[in-house]
Formats: sequence, C-alpha cells, structure tokens
Amino acid sequence: MISRRACFRNLILSLRTGSTASKLRSSNCFTSRTAPSLQPVVELCPDSDDEYADVDWDNLGFGLRPTDYMYTTKCSEGGSFEEGHLSRYGNIELSPSAGVLNYGQGLFEGTKAYRREDGRLCLFRPDQNAIRMQVGAERMCMPSPSIHQFVEAVKQTALANKRWIPPPGKGSLYIRPLLMGSGPVLGLGPAPECTFLIYASPVGNYFKEGLAPLNLFIDDEYHRATRGGAGGVKTITNYSPVLKAITRAKSRGFSDVLYLDSVNKKNIEEVSSCNVFIVKDNVISTPATGGTILEGVTRKSIIDISLDHGYQVKEQCIPVEEVMEADEVFCTGTAVGVAAVGSITYQGKRVEYKMGDECVSQELLSTYTGIQKGHIEDKKGWILEID
Repeated sequence: MISRRACFRNLILSLRTGSTASKLRSSNCFTSRTAPSLQPVVELCPDSDDEYADVDWDNLGFGLRPTDYMYTTKCSEGGSFEEGHLSRYGNIELSPSAGVLNYGQGLFEGTKAYRREDGRLCLFRPDQNAIRMQVGAERMCMPSPSIHQFVEAVKQTALANKRWIPPPGKGSLYIRPLLMGSGPVLGLGPAPECTFLIYASPVGNYFKEGLAPLNLFIDDEYHRATRGGAGGVKTITNYSPVLKAITRAKSRGFSDVLYLDSVNKKNIEEVSSCNVFIVKDNVISTPATGGTILEGVTRKSIIDISLDHGYQVKEQCIPVEEVMEADEVFCTGTAVGVAAVGSITYQGKRVEYKMGDECVSQELLSTYTGIQKGHIEDKKGWILEID
C-alpha cells in the first residue's frame, strides 16, 4: 500500500522535474481518465490514508490559506482551451498590458468542496457555476471552458488539495475559478489570450459575526450596478466599486451594505457579495434578476427548496419600504450560505427582524446543508461525489 505522504512526495518531485500533466498521468499515486475535449481528472490513490493539513480547523474564518496546487489552462484568440495542468500554488506571470490588468477583462466563480462524515468528498452544483461563467464570458468577450472542462478542472483541483478540505462540520474548501484576459492589449479591445485558473483555500464563516445575525446598512449614495452594465454576471469589475461603501459601513459597525437600484433608488437589489430574500406572512420574495443582479447558485437552490417546502416564492421588484416591514430577511450565496439578517438601517431608522430556530431561513438552511452533508436525500442531482 502506498502512503498518502509518498503520493504527494512523488507528485511534488514530478512537478519539479518535468511536465505536470504527463507526470501526473504516469504517477503511481495518481490516475488520469481522459475523454475527448475534457481535461484529465487527477485522483488520489483510493488506498491512501486520509491526512489533514496543519490547520486550526476550529478558527478558520474566511481568509486566504494557500493550499498545495492550482490548475491552469490557456486559450489563444480563435482557439479552444488546451489541456490544463496542476502546478504548485504560487504567483503567475502577466504582461503589464494584459487585458485583465488594464481593462478589467475578467470573471470569477466560487464553489465549495465538502467532506462528509463518511469521508466522501462532494461538490455542490458545479455545473451551474460553469454555465454562469459561459454567460459571463460571452458578455465580457472571452472564450470559456466547456461545462465538462470546468467541472473536471474543479474536481482535479479539489482532489489535489484534498488534505485541505476541513473535517465534517468545520468548514469547506472554497474553490475559486478565474477566467481572465491574460494576453497583451494596448488599445481597448478583447485580449488575444485568456487564462482559466483555479485555486482553493479552506474557509469557515464568511462574516466575522460567524453564525450571529447580520446587521445591514442600506446605502442610497453608492450603487452596485446600473442598467445595461455587467451587474448580472460575475465580472471582477462589479466588486472593487463597492469597496468604498463596504468600508464606510463596516467602520460604523455594520456587517455589509444592501444596495438600491440606481435609477429610482427605491427598490432593493442585493448585498455586496450575496443575494437577499424577505419573508412576510410566509411569502418569500427576492428581487428579480434583470441584468443588475447576479443569479446566484445558492439563490436558485433556496428558491427550489422553498417551493418544495410549500412556500409561495415571488421574484419581483421589492420597494425598500417592504423590506422595512418584513418579518424576516436573509442572505444567500456560496460564501455565506444562508445568513439570517438581524437588523437593517435605512436613513437613520433601524428595524429588527424575527430570529430563532423557528424562522423560515433556518428551516431552509437546515435542508440546504442537510443535502450537502448527506443527511437529506439529494433528489435533484445537485451533489457531485468526487471521492
């Protein structure tokens, strides 16, 4: 039997002495399955023992902890993405005139790998992230990996960093796929080369409050997105413009900012990094996506779970006055999961919302995490087992 430590020692040696992809295919400790147009799927030996990285799993938080490997592939103008490969996690080289650096031509996704109590490793709906990246790539004039390429690359990255996947109930391995215009360009236009890169980091709760309720601030000065812009796709250009609003809100003791529409400044849209739902008289409402709101994978999943639980769900414009009169408010996202909102402050008025185990958000969260952990049967085919 080959030990897991020996597997990683052989992999590291192969990365130092030759082509990563070819070495991985010939390694005694990794196997590769290939199919037309797919990236190789790298798996750890099934007989290797589980081993965890040296991490304080009880105090993860949501900060970067570099793992062992990242995945990279490139695509030239008019071509398709070449066979990708794993390499040691580290800095990458870019031209000073790369499209992503000069014009913000880039997208990112976020998905997670979970370790179940029986030791199995799972991903949650990575195909939906792949589809969303394709939509975003079309908007940002970039080629995109196929759904199969995307999912196989995520699987490969998760398995290569298996020892960084937290123990059950301690967190997850956050996986960050990036698509960026890496080719040089001086005049405004699409980059002649794009890079698809994936790295990962073990994480706990996104907000510093942990599982405590969030305190949001409705900002009527700054806006996250405008009509006709790129707010409906996960482009990198959506995020740095909200840093000013977030910094200001956090300096005042708030968890995050809830933004209003930029035209009328009267309808809520989303929080800086997650979607928002309100509950009133057992009716669940969330702002309709129409080009300014990101169609979150967790958002979509929670809508389906809510319908399965018999709730009426409305996707519509939600005036800020309705939010201030709601019974409950909660946020959803890959990073945040399902996070209850304890209060919202708008124009100097603070409103507090229903909290506790009997809340709708807790009921939905229980089902959502139950499916991920394997405690509830996955009848929708959302879970992808990778080990």
